[in-house]
Amino acid sequence: MATYANLFIDQGSDFNFTLDLSTTVGLLDLTNYTARGQIRKSYTSSTSVDFDISINVSDSELTCSLTAAQTSLLKYGRYVYDIEILSGDDPAAVTRVVEGQVDVTPRVTQNI
Repeated sequence: MATYANLFIDQGSDFNFTLDLSTTVGLLDLTNYTARGQIRKSYTSSTSVDFDISINVSDSELTCSLTAAQTSLLKYGRYVYDIEILSGDDPAAVTRVVEGQVDVTPRVTQNI
C-alpha cells in the first residue's frame, strides 16, 4: 500500500521533493528501475502534468520535480497525484509508492 502525503505547490514556482523509499516500501535495490508520476485535477481527468523523476539508487531515493512553467499551467485549487516505480526486470511489476492531494496556491506576481 502506498504512503499518503499531501503536497503544497506555489503556482509559477519550481517545485521538488525527495521521497526516501527506505522509509516507505523498505530497503529496495532500485537498479534497473524507472519511475513515473502525474498530477490530475481528478482521478478521471484526461489531462495531466508529469513529474520529472530522478532515481538515486545508492540512497533508495526519488527526486520528483516540476518546473515553474509546469506549475504556471496549474490553476489554483486541489488536485490528486501519485508516484509509481517500475522494475526493469519485470516491466509489468508496478508499485505505487506515494499518493495524495496537491494544493496549488495562486500566484500574485505576473510576468507581464
